[in-house]
Amino acid sequence: MKLISFTRGDRPGFGAVVEGGVVDLGAALDGKYADLRALLAGDALAEARAAVAQRKPDFALESVTLLPVIPEPGKIWCCGLNYHEHVQETNREVTEQPTFFLRVADSQVGHGQAIVRPRESTQLDYEAEIAVIIGKGGRRIAEADVARHIAGYACYNDGSVRDWQRHTSQWVPGKNFWRTGGFGPWMVTADEIPFGTSMTLVTRLNGQEMQRATTEMMIHSIARQIAYVSAIAPLQAGDVVVTGTPVAWRAAPAPVWMKAGDVVEIEVDRIGVLRNPIVDED
Repeated sequence: MKLISFTRGDRPGFGAVVEGGVVDLGAALDGKYADLRALLAGDALAEARAAVAQRKPDFALESVTLLPVIPEPGKIWCCGLNYHEHVQETNREVTEQPTFFLRVADSQVGHGQAIVRPRESTQLDYEAEIAVIIGKGGRRIAEADVARHIAGYACYNDGSVRDWQRHTSQWVPGKNFWRTGGFGPWMVTADEIPFGTSMTLVTRLNGQEMQRATTEMMIHSIARQIAYVSAIAPLQAGDVVVTGTPVAWRAAPAPVWMKAGDVVEIEVDRIGVLRNPIVDED
């Protein structure tokens, strides 16, 4: 299934994207689950799948505004420097343990929504990544057991305000400006992407390819990442682990920063395309 969070008019909802439109799972499941995060917490993907099989689309996909796949995750763990070329371009060394930082929920927008370049900087950068959405929570999850804890996968743009990221050794300021990251367009459930499947990530800016890599190039695997962060704190249904970006500096002699009027696309071959226009903050 492809699962989305959305607003339609002024009403929030969640549903499944099917041929011909969207099945409104809030209605199909009689209001039993408040949102997609609650559906995952209720271990109800099978229930949702059965409801979708018995129902025609309720409305067109074009009639909704897509939100981040999980609009309010409890935790968004982001893995940094997880591809060898990206480590090299930042003049750093590969570390024995994965590097992580946290993002906040309102630093994200959904597919089609505008990523906002803040007034404080012109160095707004893109990072193509795969987001892993947790279905079954747990603490100290063993790498061998990680697949049982994954609900699905989505595209992620770990948008970064580079000069603020470099203010100190801590990356959090540059990673958490309001509405600078993208998360979507949907979650493809894990049953459609067997665990360990190689996926290809591509970034396009105004149609020009800027990044390309496969998950086989990761330094720390998805299993390793989830085992690591779950040792720090329990993972819960709806938590998100963002798994790292490939090489980012693309254009000599200087980086190409995103600006108002640009359109950035993050494509993952087994998931889809996350597309966002860029605007300047008012």
